[in-house]
Amino acid sequence: MFSRTAALTLLRQTARPAAARTAFRAPISPLSPLRFSPIQARLLSDQTRSAIDKAVASAPVVLFMKGTPEMPQCGFSRFVIQVLGLQGVDPQKFAAFNVLEDSELREGIKEYSDWPTIPQLYVEREFVGGADIIKNMNDSGDLAKMFEDKGLVVTGGQE
Repeated sequence: MFSRTAALTLLRQTARPAAARTAFRAPISPLSPLRFSPIQARLLSDQTRSAIDKAVASAPVVLFMKGTPEMPQCGFSRFVIQVLGLQGVDPQKFAAFNVLEDSELREGIKEYSDWPTIPQLYVEREFVGGADIIKNMNDSGDLAKMFEDKGLVVTGGQE
């Protein structure tokens, strides 16, 4: 049983990007001692967590990005905005937050989601993923299905 648990732990950790691992998780080797580094551990302030909670709840589709939808400041953010547009996400059900305007938000959102990169997409308060996940979901058709099932796309009958 132990070897099975250890193998699963190692598998999960190697599948996760190294930057996503923190000092609060098991080290790569289950036999090595747990090391704590104050540089690795960054606690999200209650104020920042509350602000992110409110932002995530502000609309059914929320994107934390570099720049604005009208003027993205990185290619990954631009790509996700283009995908949301191609999918027909209802602008009335969409909110975007520019992480470049607030360094606490920029670092805090990474800890909040336990995801090391920006942009980050949330749908109905649930973290979906970054640009790579959005690309894969778009390519497979899962993204279109999710938006349609949740009623988040513009339909022909809307005014």
